Amino acid sequence: MRLLMLGGTEFVGRAITEEALGRGWEVTVFHRGHHAPPPGVHSRRGDRLAPDGLAALADGTWDIAVDTWGGAPTAVRDSARLLAGRVGRYAYVSSRSVYAYPSPAGSAEDREVVDGSPDAGSTAYAEDKRGGELAALDAFGDRALLLRAGLILGRYENVGRLPWWLNRAARGGDMLAPGPRDLPLQYIDVRDLAAWTLDAAARGLGGPYDVVSPSGHATLGELLDACTEVTGGGARLRWTDPARLLAAGVAPWTELPVWLPEGEMHDHMYGGDVAKAAAAGLTCRPVADTVADTWRWLRELGGTAPQRPDRPAPGIDPAREAALLAG
Repeated sequence: MRLLMLGGTEFVGRAITEEALGRGWEVTVFHRGHHAPPPGVHSRRGDRLAPDGLAALADGTWDIAVDTWGGAPTAVRDSARLLAGRVGRYAYVSSRSVYAYPSPAGSAEDREVVDGSPDAGSTAYAEDKRGGELAALDAFGDRALLLRAGLILGRYENVGRLPWWLNRAARGGDMLAPGPRDLPLQYIDVRDLAAWTLDAAARGLGGPYDVVSPSGHATLGELLDACTEVTGGGARLRWTDPARLLAAGVAPWTELPVWLPEGEMHDHMYGGDVAKAAAAGLTCRPVADTVADTWRWLRELGGTAPQRPDRPAPGIDPAREAALLAG
């Protein structure tokens, strides 16, 4: 198989590129040159937002193109149009953020989505991703696969959520943990996302799929237990009433990454029905495997994970955490 990876040098794109190389596929990576792609690929450079930025893709044919773009939908539009006659299938890594808020627990791919346009410049993340979906569909029709990923965890993460918890656990001591410990999570290991993306595209699947684990595949307690165990820092989880944290102004998702309190936000993010992807072969590895592999990668980097410049670094200030624990 011949894969064209649009991106391929950082988080999701890198995992997909490495998965394809591991299968013996021929991989071409189109990127801006800010990061080195994995060894073993054919490299083409260009900036999708610059005039003539797609010139390096003027020739070539591929079985599958995978696109992880999350900015202006016009970049997906122009790339997809250019490639429509020379690529068999186009897999666009979108997001479950395209669903209109709030979505009740148990909602599937047929729920309401936000407005978006393939001709729009960058506006907001959800609208940009929806515009990217429409751009892929306009150019490829039923040859477009839309992967609506949820929370993505694992090695190469450049948003900082799981790396923050791991580094916090490695520091040891009493560690603030937002209750309840049996709070169900819904996420995807980037390696499972990569494998399913290539499998689904190679099989000719099209249309939208929510690519994330079943709700409750892991709990917050299991995630944090795995962090304390793998790091060996001796951190002691101090489970805290979520009402107390919210009253103190602690911001879910950002100050305490991954955590969303029970209710509307949790149902929207962690309560989706993913039966469609499961029926199409999606399998999800245990949370302990995800945590351990991310910790191995972090140690290879000396503990400091890359951080996207367009995303704020997550995590609660140590002094604020200490004050909450003392209270």
